[in-house]
Amino acid sequence: MILAAIGHFTFQRGAFQAQVPNWVPMSKDMVVILSGVVELILGICMVFWKKERVVIGIILAIFYVLVFPGNMAQYANGISAFGLDTDAKRLARLFFQPVLILWALWSTGALKAFRKKEIS
Repeated sequence: MILAAIGHFTFQRGAFQAQVPNWVPMSKDMVVILSGVVELILGICMVFWKKERVVIGIILAIFYVLVFPGNMAQYANGISAFGLDTDAKRLARLFFQPVLILWALWSTGALKAFRKKEIS
């Protein structure tokens, strides 16, 4: 997350801007900067705020859900960014977003916490 945030502010800024859907009511650059700030905060929290890893995992999963429309817009509009230069590659990426969501929940213990509450 920290490396992705750095990319938002520097070398991948244009690629991130390409993913912002046209219907978002603010400048694409502002969306990239704000989402980079969120990623930086989440990354720092994952490193240093270990007591609340489950909460961070849930927030990270929600973040991945919220940025998914950008991935869909990239596919729907045929926008090349991040090496996704064909419709097949852009479509394949859509199937990895749920994997990221589950990974965020699993790696932080949030899935286990959900299961414990279901059993109780």
